[in-house]
Amino acid sequence: MKVVVGLGNPGVDYDGTRHNIGFDVLDKIAKTDGDGKYGLKFHGAVCQVVKGEQKILLVKPMTFMNLSGTCVSEILGFYRVEFADLIVLCDDVNLPLGKIRIRAEGGHGGHNGLRDIQNKLGSTIYPRVRLGVGGPSEANLSGYVLGKFRPHEMTEAKMMVDDAVDAVWSWVKDGIQVCMNRFNGPVK
Repeated sequence: MKVVVGLGNPGVDYDGTRHNIGFDVLDKIAKTDGDGKYGLKFHGAVCQVVKGEQKILLVKPMTFMNLSGTCVSEILGFYRVEFADLIVLCDDVNLPLGKIRIRAEGGHGGHNGLRDIQNKLGSTIYPRVRLGVGGPSEANLSGYVLGKFRPHEMTEAKMMVDDAVDAVWSWVKDGIQVCMNRFNGPVK
């Protein structure tokens, strides 16, 4: 079993925000490759899809971004999933809008959701997909990531979601190295 975690915040107030781009990727996978229905389990919204013979658990932590590690650690423990079979998708203000960056491991880079996962798992050795949401022109980072994409950004954000879905399937089918080689390129 593979576990795909998309980070975000629960509730309609956060739908369509930059911080919830990880949720958006999972919702696209759930609707395209599954029945689109989530159940609540281990402090998260969980949907199972099957691709070929591979079972994939889509997980949206419902603990709010800064406590995402609780849900992730409980899911991995219950299903006995190795870190190599986990991939986490999150927003990244240090990447331009539309750019994705995939890593086999690494630090949290200031992202509080990744920081909590790192603390709860006691490891940084798990794959992640960082989804570029651009950086704020003002100093209010929290307001920026909790804000919705502007109308002129929507096309690029939707294309990035599609690219991230493709990256997830590449990781499931071919592993992290092939996935990184295919999707990582120079930052524009």
